[in-house]
Amino acid sequence: MNREPLPDDVRRFVLASVPSVPYIESLLLMRRDAGATWNAPQLAGRLYVPVAQAAHLLESLRTAEIAVRVPDAEGVYRYQPSRELAELLDRVAAHYAGNLLGVTDLIHSSLNRRANQFADAFRWRKDS
Repeated sequence: MNREPLPDDVRRFVLASVPSVPYIESLLLMRRDAGATWNAPQLAGRLYVPVAQAAHLLESLRTAEIAVRVPDAEGVYRYQPSRELAELLDRVAAHYAGNLLGVTDLIHSSLNRRANQFADAFRWRKDS
């Protein structure tokens, strides 16, 4: 498996925009079948996550302008990023496929960094 460094734009996107592995898996699943529509039970079944988590993932992708709600269909979404974002997501997908460990390590390092920042907020300091 490829362990080359990720390009800066892919690295920035993962660090700034990918909160979890299920998030990137859901966006890549939707991207792979861009014409399909998705609801929470379908996504949950494909990702092996609870339906509530899948619903949250779909809404997060909508908020990130990666997916849109399908009109007149409650809880149904379709992959529809801007052209520029779609091109970036194509690069993310290529690097995820070729460097799965590098991308997931980056996601986990970002999660660990955020968890440490949160924990630091509760640390007692001598100067307090």
